[in-house]
Amino acid sequence: MSPRGSLTPAQMDARMDEHFAFEAADNVAGVLATLAEDVEHDIIGWPTGPTQGRAGARPFYETLFSDLSDGRVETLRRLYGEGFLVDDSMWRGRAPGRPFGLDGRGRPLEFRLLHVVEFADSGAISRENVWLDLAAILQQLPQD
Repeated sequence: MSPRGSLTPAQMDARMDEHFAFEAADNVAGVLATLAEDVEHDIIGWPTGPTQGRAGARPFYETLFSDLSDGRVETLRRLYGEGFLVDDSMWRGRAPGRPFGLDGRGRPLEFRLLHVVEFADSGAISRENVWLDLAAILQQLPQD
């Protein structure tokens, strides 16, 4: 999937903000609707590795929404190119489940996220790569 460059930065912002709003609402169907049917979904370090298609991305979001709650994303910086953006954000919320294999115990949690996102001409996300600040997560969720 190669980016075509037909979207403006404002259109890319609108899609990412919509994506993050669905995540904040724990709305799996909404998040998946922001993705292209054949999306390449790659959460770096996730046990399955990269997945293909909305059906491949679904288990990640179902797990994420059971492990984290009250999440909100604050965008710190966005960089734009032809058909892609890089989003540097801070995630804040709670960890009631077992995020990233760690016992959350309902504790507050915040960590940086880096998204590299490519868009189809339709505006759908055709490729999503996400890096998490695992060191910050480990510091906040120590395992006794």
